[in-house]
Amino acid sequence: MTARKIIIDTDPGQDDAVAILLALSSPEELDVLGVTCVAGNVPLDLTTKNARIICELAGKPDTLVFAGCDRPLGRDLVTAEHVHGKTGLDGPDLPDPEMPLQDQHAVDFIIDTLRAEPSGTVTLCPLGPLTNIATAFQKAPDIVQRAQQIVLMGGAYFEVGNITPTAEFNIYVDPQAAEITFKSGVDIVVLPLDVTHKALVTAPRNDAFRALSTPVGIAVAQMTDFFERFDKEKYGSAGAPLHDPCVTAYLLRPDLFTGRRVNVEIETTSELTMGMTVADWWGVTDRPKNALFIGDLDADGFFDMLTERLARL
Repeated sequence: MTARKIIIDTDPGQDDAVAILLALSSPEELDVLGVTCVAGNVPLDLTTKNARIICELAGKPDTLVFAGCDRPLGRDLVTAEHVHGKTGLDGPDLPDPEMPLQDQHAVDFIIDTLRAEPSGTVTLCPLGPLTNIATAFQKAPDIVQRAQQIVLMGGAYFEVGNITPTAEFNIYVDPQAAEITFKSGVDIVVLPLDVTHKALVTAPRNDAFRALSTPVGIAVAQMTDFFERFDKEKYGSAGAPLHDPCVTAYLLRPDLFTGRRVNVEIETTSELTMGMTVADWWGVTDRPKNALFIGDLDADGFFDMLTERLARL
């Protein structure tokens, strides 16, 4: 089987870190062409640092990491240190990275890669705000039709919002970029809060990470130990939801997920509902279906696979 070529666009983030680790543990299925970083959970200087820390933790220091956009297209940057801590990776005590940051801008790397690889063979995997993706599409419209697929974490329907009453964080940070992306015509798969809140790290699941007794297993357990305090307090949940690893898991095991094709529009004008993903789940409009919106997953299967893959690193 030929490995699927992917670009991970990310703003690490503990859950981003686990998503990257899952991808790097699966080279037979996923060929990570590069990791492009964007400002989001924390500012760009920290997301680029965190991405390299995670690549080194995985034992993959040859992974190409690029710095991208440091602010949204038309708004001030909103960050989430209240969730992820001041570094974005609070929890484990991990060394500063030694691997280099690539000189090329992330947007140019996305453009050049989509032009260089055969059309329809590269999947974009955004785990944060969609600024880099939208900027690349605006700068080089010819690459849009060359993307195989976009599989992203963002948005919500029944779960509504986690940063405002109506908006999920990734979409809220740069709704203009999200609008460009969703209107691009690329085949899109959306892993929203509706499904990611079901990927819940309960105590037994976190114990399984720690029981790997490897640097990766212990670090992941420490990340979720830190990460879960916010969700336990806010939602009364039993642990931390692993939002972004759902993207990687979908690429590896789409059979673990269920959803439906719907129209998704992004609110960009009302401050009351800014960044809301208006998903026509019940098909009450005649707007064209532009995304596969995932609503459920086999959580036990998800965590069994995640634990097995992390054990490989």
